[in-house]
Formats: sequence, C-alpha cells, structure tokens
Amino acid sequence: MKLEIKNLSKKFKDVYVLKDINLTFESGKIYGFTGRNGSGKSVLLKIICGFYTPTSGEVLLDNYNYILNNDFPKSTRCLIEKPNFLPDLTGYENLKLLASIENKIGNKEIMDTIEKLNLKEEINKKYSKYSLGTKQKLGIAQVLMEEPKLIVLDEPLNGIENETAKEVRKILNEEKKKDKIIIVASHIKEDIDTLADVVYNIDNGIVEKIKG
Repeated sequence: MKLEIKNLSKKFKDVYVLKDINLTFESGKIYGFTGRNGSGKSVLLKIICGFYTPTSGEVLLDNYNYILNNDFPKSTRCLIEKPNFLPDLTGYENLKLLASIENKIGNKEIMDTIEKLNLKEEINKKYSKYSLGTKQKLGIAQVLMEEPKLIVLDEPLNGIENETAKEVRKILNEEKKKDKIIIVASHIKEDIDTLADVVYNIDNGIVEKIKG
C-alpha cells in the first residue's frame, strides 16, 4: 500500500493552514508528525481520512484519488482529537456497535483488543463514566480491532498512564510489522521520536522532515 500527497494546500477563508505539501507513505513504517498546537497536524490527518477536502492538490491511495471521487480511503481507521462514543452504552457495547457496521470481526477480536489495552476492568462501565485516559484507550481499541491497513492517530497517548502508553507503542510496532501504514501526530516530540521511523515537523503549514 502507498499513500501519496501531491502539491496539497488547505485554506480556511483566506488563511492557509497547509501549504504545498508533498509526502509519500509506504507500508511497514510508522510516520510521526510533531508541531505546536494549531500548526496544521490535525487538518492534514483529517484530509488523509477524507474528512476535509484540500483547497488544491491530490491525495492518492494506491493511485486512487478517493477525495476527488467523494470517497474514503479503504481499510482505514483513525482517532483524531478527542474520542467520542455513545455515552449511555458501555465501552464494550460501543465497540460491538461499531464492529457491526462491516461485520468483519466477532467477539473474540473485540475482547483480544480490550485485553491488549488493559481495558477489561472498565469495559462494562458506561462510557459517560470513563476517565480521559480510559476514553482514549477505547478510541485506540476501535482503531485497532478490525486490523486496518492504514492507521491514523492524533495525540494517541493523551491522558494514558505510562504502563499502557508503553503497551500502545509496543502494539503499534507489532502492527507495523504486518505491512501497515501508521501515521501518528503529537505535540510531544519525545513520543514521536521513540515511536516513528520517519518524523516530520509542521510549522505554519510547512512540512519539514527531521528524521528518516
């Protein structure tokens, strides 16, 4: 799988948030993006996921311009900004509901993911009762459980305790070995440096490679 961004710019009203970006992502690597809050990281991830349309330029997945065709990238799961689930359902019920959309996985795969993320004790509590860190872990669980080929994560370790953060890093490295593209953004440079094979910094809409 190959994801290509060509001559991409994005502006809101008259302000450019991203300026003439060219990037290539290939399977089997973790790509990290750093930059201060408001630098354009989340906007770039939303464009990759098909949530925003670029002002100019292209986004191609295996040469298919899915945004031009009003489509979403195939086999993709994402967690961008804060996770949001149905508050009156339990964590498990939320995951089960999401899994029922495509019916790719069953209870075993859901429970395996729950255990990996140390969610077992909280999974039968209502989502409205979750702490910030538990909400974040549930968001990561919904990304991982269906084995997507393209994983997009924005501030994935936000509010997560150190033990589980180490486990998430380990899981993402295992996912990388399954020939997936993993894209992670964080304003915490240390998180990205320890995780990503290739690192970019975004500043005022300009992307600069700083590692890899």
